[in-house]
Amino acid sequence: QVQLVESGGGLVQPGGSLRLSCAGSGFTFSNYAMSWHRQAPEKERELVAAIRSTDRNTKYSDSVKGRFTISRDNANNTVFLQMNSLKPEDTAVYYCVRGYSGPFPGPWGQGTQVTVSS
Repeated sequence: QVQLVESGGGLVQPGGSLRLSCAGSGFTFSNYAMSWHRQAPEKERELVAAIRSTDRNTKYSDSVKGRFTISRDNANNTVFLQMNSLKPEDTAVYYCVRGYSGPFPGPWGQGTQVTVSS
């Protein structure tokens, strides 16, 4: 069955960096666009970044543009999110899922917590 497992979250100070990973299995990873989303407490889940499967075109939300970079390694069925210059407002649970612009077919992974705090 389709499975997505996120990792790499943690506690980081403002201005710091983290690299998130998402390992996919149970489907042909290279055929799918992939995206990262996040959900902060009491807020709706939002799309953060997405990458296509073929031309590897990417897009970002305005709130992370210039600070976050999405990339993928099809040989290892993994998508990454490099997060630099982190801000407290980046604190959220981060999820990966298949898809670029929606709808986003599940299943969703369990997410990885990112906390930006001094």
